[in-house]
Amino acid sequence: MPNTILVGAQWGDEGKGKIIDFLTDEADVVVRSQGGNNAGHTIVIGGEKYVLHLIPSGILRRSKTCVIGNGVVLDPVALVGEIDGLRARGVKVGKNLLISDCAHLVLPYHQALDGLRESLKGNRKIGTTKRGIGPAYADKVSRTGLRTGDLLRTGEFEAKLKDRIRENNAVLKSLGAPLLNAKKIVADTLKASETLLPFITNTVVFLHRALETKSRILFEGAQGTFLDIDHGTYPFVTSSNTTAGGACTGSGVPPHRIDTVMGVVKAYTTRVGEGPFTTEDDSLGDRFHAMGREFGATTGRARRCGWFDAVSTRYAAILNGIDQIAITNLDGLDGLESIKLCVAYRLDGKVLDFPPTDSADLAKCEPVYIEMPGWMKSTEKARRFADLPPKARAYVRKLAELTGAKLSIVSIGPARAQTIRL
Repeated sequence: MPNTILVGAQWGDEGKGKIIDFLTDEADVVVRSQGGNNAGHTIVIGGEKYVLHLIPSGILRRSKTCVIGNGVVLDPVALVGEIDGLRARGVKVGKNLLISDCAHLVLPYHQALDGLRESLKGNRKIGTTKRGIGPAYADKVSRTGLRTGDLLRTGEFEAKLKDRIRENNAVLKSLGAPLLNAKKIVADTLKASETLLPFITNTVVFLHRALETKSRILFEGAQGTFLDIDHGTYPFVTSSNTTAGGACTGSGVPPHRIDTVMGVVKAYTTRVGEGPFTTEDDSLGDRFHAMGREFGATTGRARRCGWFDAVSTRYAAILNGIDQIAITNLDGLDGLESIKLCVAYRLDGKVLDFPPTDSADLAKCEPVYIEMPGWMKSTEKARRFADLPPKARAYVRKLAELTGAKLSIVSIGPARAQTIRL
């Protein structure tokens, strides 16, 4: 397998975790390069369900090395909980996990500020997970953040942490919020660091040595293109670069060492949280929710659902340089007589092939649909592309054509075996 970046080409929740797990069989190293535990990747192996938030999905495969890169912001207590949870289920977490010494820490004052600021916005809320991700990235940009490398110097770290708690308690007090218990935060963080210290290293050096030895590297994107801080539906976005470029800056691997970019899309469209959603269809959402589908892996919130949006995915393809596409959740459309596809937007009388960058304009866009016939039968047992009903094959080929990328993978269920490689 060539060095590959896997990105979500919608608003996240596209099924990247399953596709990463499938591709990891051909990789040597799996890298997470941005985001925090506000993202969740769900993988089903042998009937067992695993939900990963910070650790790359490759941890579930033997003989693979997983890297948490410098672009990630990590909650040390949450990460230890994830490690302990995996170990309790018999998953090895040891020398197969490396954590960048430049990754920034998410701490309780970040979470307190995140929740407080979201509640103060009222009707203008953006739908944050309140995990402290935005404030942690804000500290990083303002050069006041604490990094995993600081944990290696316990005395200095404790003093820095106390200072930051004192500063943030002053902010919380000014907003009428409860103050944080500094003693508890310090104790909990230092306890978590005892578990994390053996994993912390210069991951840039490791990755470049892996490149020198021709190791195959897979970059695991978190969230999706339209949650990107620069290119997403701002301000209804996350605080990191979720597009392909973020894999390079968040890992230290230069762009010319990347061979291919694979975009993951659902056979329809979903998003969690606030913000414009041109193809949203409540009846489609009701159908999926009644089936027990489309609930967030991280928040448990019901996802908003709509028809496939070729306008946005076409834009995602040019933003990321997507040359291959993986289509997931095709089975979600089993049983529909007719399926809508959004091929353009209409805004103020004009037809658009690409989405407007302003969220207010996007909210005014109307979808221009074509319809394709459904296949009216289950796809879940298909194991080859030829096993899919002809109308299902025509549908996924149309999605690839509209996106402008080569159709590479079709997923028709959560299990590894329910993955068709073309």
